[in-house]
Amino acid sequence: MKRVLIATGGGDCPGLNAVIRAVVKRAAQEEDWEIIGSIQSFDGILREPTEIMVLDEHSVRGIHVDGGTIIGTTNKGGPFAWPVKNADGTWGAVDRSDEMIRKLQYMGVDAVISIGGDGSQKISQKLFEKGLNIIGVPKTIDNDLSATDFTFGFQTAVQIATEAIDKLVTTAASHNRVLVLEVMGRNAGWIALHAAIAGGAEVCLIPEIPYDIEKVAKKLKSRYNKGKGNAIVVVAEGAAPKGGTLLSEKSDEVGYENLRLGGIAHQLVHDLKSIGFEADMRETVLGHLQRGGSPMAYDRILATQFGVKAFEMVLEGKYGEMVAYRHPHIISVPFHEAIDNPNFVDPEGDMVKTAKGVGIDFGE
Repeated sequence: MKRVLIATGGGDCPGLNAVIRAVVKRAAQEEDWEIIGSIQSFDGILREPTEIMVLDEHSVRGIHVDGGTIIGTTNKGGPFAWPVKNADGTWGAVDRSDEMIRKLQYMGVDAVISIGGDGSQKISQKLFEKGLNIIGVPKTIDNDLSATDFTFGFQTAVQIATEAIDKLVTTAASHNRVLVLEVMGRNAGWIALHAAIAGGAEVCLIPEIPYDIEKVAKKLKSRYNKGKGNAIVVVAEGAAPKGGTLLSEKSDEVGYENLRLGGIAHQLVHDLKSIGFEADMRETVLGHLQRGGSPMAYDRILATQFGVKAFEMVLEGKYGEMVAYRHPHIISVPFHEAIDNPNFVDPEGDMVKTAKGVGIDFGE
């Protein structure tokens, strides 16, 4: 009996369960293959006692419509930075990667499928370099992996943001307000850009195009006549003004290394008021609503394609590579190609030109 272990790492994302289901259902068509899941990424392997879950056709039945992941996930710690409490009460980290690989060998794991974003695939690359048979599946709502046209979860996040804009438009019109919607994306503006176009926003602020607050105010003022009017501003959490700094803070959560972004919507409203923009303004932070809920059909299909491809890569022994979508094909690329260059919005690209073509302002 050959054994494949699945791990889901990083932030949760609509479509994770669809990948798991696809791997299991594809494996069921072969003889002598068992699929198991590590609970909360690789933490399930590193914990004592080990926390794993057998994944068979019964346990994955119907899960493709559910958000989240049935085997859990985490974006803290990991095999190369396992949190440990020092004698003085402070926290440090130790490298347990060799121990984890030995444990996987003892468990009879022939291959690992790691479903995750940029951080998870960097871990995958390091584990592959240590000799682990590992394959990656790209997952992030941010769509910031350059080796694939799209990552699953992104389209669902955009749909949720677009639906939020649709709701904000009516209340903005009713009260003659400017409503500012802050969306996720970290250092990439894809969610904000797509949602702004789909929702018909007047202003879109993204990390790739630092904005001038005076230019933003000028665009918003053009939406008003004798105090009557309204506007929608979509701002990515990683956006920043020209010459300004990213709004972020270091997390006090043990093992969480990423900066926590957020607060730009509130800051934008404050800055607009400080330069004399008088319209009534409110901000809405969409937050983790973008990560949860049932994946839309597009993401279910893409995630299923990724899961089937990942298991077929196991059959072919294509380790050290990540599944990728290059329209219209599902292919595989080396890990280093997937993680070396992030996928950011091109300020001169077609999507930005489209947005400008329908009058969306970037505060340039």
